[in-house]
Amino acid sequence: MLADSDTRWKWGALTAHRLVPDESGSASGRRLDGFLLRGRATPTARQLTEVGVRADAMREVTGVEFVRAVDRERYDVIVLSLVGGAVQAMLHGLRHAWQDDERRPVVVTGYVGVVYEKLADGLLLRHGADVVLANSRHDADRFRDVYTGVGADGNSVVECALPFLGGDRYDPKARLARKYPGGTVVFAVQPSVPDNRADRTYLLRRAVEHARRHPDREVVVKLRSKPGEHTTHIEELPYQKLIAKFGDDLPANFRLAYGNMGEVLDTADLLVTVSSTAALESLHRSIPTAVLTDLGVRETLGNHHFLGSGCLASWDQLDAGHLPEPNAEWLGRQGVAADGPYETWFDAARERVAELAAAPTLPPLAPFYTPTTAPGYLPGRLARYGFEPDGSPRPGASAEDEAQVSALRRVVRNTMREAARGAYRHGVQRVAPVIRRMGEL
Repeated sequence: MLADSDTRWKWGALTAHRLVPDESGSASGRRLDGFLLRGRATPTARQLTEVGVRADAMREVTGVEFVRAVDRERYDVIVLSLVGGAVQAMLHGLRHAWQDDERRPVVVTGYVGVVYEKLADGLLLRHGADVVLANSRHDADRFRDVYTGVGADGNSVVECALPFLGGDRYDPKARLARKYPGGTVVFAVQPSVPDNRADRTYLLRRAVEHARRHPDREVVVKLRSKPGEHTTHIEELPYQKLIAKFGDDLPANFRLAYGNMGEVLDTADLLVTVSSTAALESLHRSIPTAVLTDLGVRETLGNHHFLGSGCLASWDQLDAGHLPEPNAEWLGRQGVAADGPYETWFDAARERVAELAAAPTLPPLAPFYTPTTAPGYLPGRLARYGFEPDGSPRPGASAEDEAQVSALRRVVRNTMREAARGAYRHGVQRVAPVIRRMGEL
C-alpha cells in the first residue's frame, strides 16, 4: 500500500485490510507492506501512531523506488492511496514495469473522504486502476457518469463505504456521569478550510464563546496536526498559534486536543465542523452533527456537499440549543448509517478484488490519459514523480539520484525558511519600532 499523507495512510491501510481478509474473515492472516511516498506531506511517526493503523513493514520511497519495489516483490493487491496526479504516475510507471508480464497484481485506488471539488480532474487521474472505490452510492453514480462521459470504461467503479466508519452508537445517557453534564462539543477543524486568518479566528472565537455561554458543557477543538507537520492539505495558519492571541483568558471548559478521531468521538455529544469528513463519522454513530453556515454555504468551503443533509446550522443556532436532525434519505445515499451491517458494505469490493486476483491473466493497466489523449497534460504529471510519458523512469531518476535531490531540496527549503523567519523577526523587532517612532515625530 502506497500513501502520501496521514489521512491517506489511514484510508489505504484500513481499505487494504477490508479488501483482503484471510479465510477466517479477518485481516490477521495477510501481510500489509506500507510505503510512504516522499514529499511535503509525508506523515511523521507521531501522525502514524495517532492514526492507529500499523503495517507489517514500512518505508519511505520515491515514485520510481516504489515501482521497482513492487515489481520485485510481486504483491497480490496494491492499494494506491494518493493524490490524483501521483496515482496517474504510478499507474503509468507500473504499466511500463509490467509490460512483458503475463501476471500482475490487482491495483485499487479511491478517495479518502468527501469528494466536493475537482471531481472530473481527480477521477480521470485515477482512471486505469482495476478498481476505483466509491465511498457511497452518491459517489458511485457520479464517478460512472464522469467516466462514461469521456468515453472511458466505468466498470472499474465499485461502491463500498468509508473504511473508518464504525464505533459505538451514540448514547446520550452516558454523558450524565461525566464532569460536564451538558455534554461535550467537539469542533473538528480542517487544515485548509477556511483559508484565511480572519475566518479561522472567527470560528475559534465562536467556539470559545460557546464554552462561556454553556459552562456545563465541555468544548474541545480537535486539531489535525502540530505546527510544522503537514497533512493531506497544507495548514498555513494553525489554530494552536491563533489561540495564543486570546491570551490566558480562556474558560476552564475549553481545550485543544489531538488524538484519533474515533476516540474523540467516543466522548462527543455534538460534532461541529465546516465540512470535515469527521461529520460522516459522527453521523454514522448517530451523534448530533452540525455543519457550519456562518461563513456561507460555498463550494470553496466544501459545506455545499451537505445540502439536503439537515445538518446545516450556525453558531448562533447552536448557542441557542439547536441540535440538527439529519435527513435519513441523504444519509443512505452518502453511505452513512445505511441499512444492513456495516461490514457487508465492502462485500462487492472484496468479491471484485478476489475475482481479479484469481484470474489467470489481467490486461495491461489502461489509463484514460495517454500521450495521445492528453499530450499537453500527462507529461508534466508524470515528470513530477520521475517518469517519462511512456511510464519509464526519467534519466537521472534512479533511486539514489532522487534521494540525493530530495535531500538537497529539503536543505535548501529549510535554509530559505530560516532566512525568511530571521528577516521577519528583524523587521518586527528592529525596523517596525523605528518606523513607529519616526511617525510620532
